[in-house]
Amino acid sequence: MKQLLSQNVKYIFFGGKGGVGKTVIAAATALYFAENMGKRTLLASFNPVHSLTSVFGQDLSGGVVKQISGVKNLWALEVQYDDIVEKYKTRITNLLKEMLKMAEVSVDIKPLIDIATTNPAFHEAAAFDKMMDVVLKEGENYDRIVFDMAAVANAIRLVGLSKLYGAWLQRTIKMRIETLTLKEQLSFRKEKIKEEIEKDPVLMELQDLYNRYVKVRSVLTDSNLTRFIFVTIPTVLSISVVQRFIEMVRAYEIPYGGVVVNMVIPPEEAERDATGFLKSKYEEQQRNLELIRKAFSPNILAVVKQFPEDIVGLERLKALTTLLVS
Repeated sequence: MKQLLSQNVKYIFFGGKGGVGKTVIAAATALYFAENMGKRTLLASFNPVHSLTSVFGQDLSGGVVKQISGVKNLWALEVQYDDIVEKYKTRITNLLKEMLKMAEVSVDIKPLIDIATTNPAFHEAAAFDKMMDVVLKEGENYDRIVFDMAAVANAIRLVGLSKLYGAWLQRTIKMRIETLTLKEQLSFRKEKIKEEIEKDPVLMELQDLYNRYVKVRSVLTDSNLTRFIFVTIPTVLSISVVQRFIEMVRAYEIPYGGVVVNMVIPPEEAERDATGFLKSKYEEQQRNLELIRKAFSPNILAVVKQFPEDIVGLERLKALTTLLVS
């Protein structure tokens, strides 16, 4: 892990099955960048079930960037999904109004918007739009940005939108240009229509979105800048989830960074357990660790022991950071 973190990789995404410790691994990584490397670092949570506030023991809610108290170079952002969906809803509503105005169609679009916003894909599009903001705007302010993602399926779909989003925008822009051109051909006021095309707010908005997308896409697919790291624990289910989604990350052309194995029972703890329960779990983990070695070598970045207590507060995070990069 230390070797990867010492490279000039600016954007690191952490994903994995729910409950494997993505948030604490992401937090420890961000803490390492800030404290050990002196990098201005932003830890951005795109996990709908936020826990950065709990991990750091500080109020990081509100959907705005806040500095972590007690750490010189570390800031955090807990993305509020309700807020970003509402803003995206307003943006799409305005686009639709402009499109229908040109077509001279009088219709109440609120029911259409309400239906669209109940679709999970709309929420993912809104989250991707916010991710573009983080990459483009916050990227100028920080040396490193660490993303704590949702459960892996949601994270892959969200990052995968970097490919699908562009195709949708290209098609929409093409359709808009065709519509405007047809209006020009049918109009007796060609000069005025031509001027309308050049200043068309919908086309300008779509083109702006596409330009942002192109910049973000170039970042997300650049292995010198970006890596997607999976966090797993030594269970068969978690291992199979990571195996399945590694190929999806590669299919979306997102650079795969490797795997962190978390919550491994230390052998000395298993030996001390008089009940035999912990020893049985330890032996099961050892068999699964062999599966991990076969499946993911040489891309295993770190193997982190199971802590006897929850990782909350800076001191425990620092202890985890030491294990992560040792």
